[in-house]
Amino acid sequence: MRQWALQDAKARLSELVRLAANDEPQEITLRGEPAVVVLSRTDYDQLTKPRESLVEFMRRSPLYGAEDVVFPRDESVTREVDL
Repeated sequence: MRQWALQDAKARLSELVRLAANDEPQEITLRGEPAVVVLSRTDYDQLTKPRESLVEFMRRSPLYGAEDVVFPRDESVTREVDL
């Protein structure tokens, strides 16, 4: 990720936007410290899209609603712990 000082970013905004849209996110620094990141709309949409809940994920399973699925239990003896 390329870093831009704020004054350089302001002076070359068109180039910064083009690089962010076509290549990779661009970081702008303020007094030498990272301040903001400019990224493409595609990257932004991917980061902010609603995520599927665990329930929705489980409902998409091919096993959802199957009654004949058997999950064997581990019948091994538990270990002894001195307290």
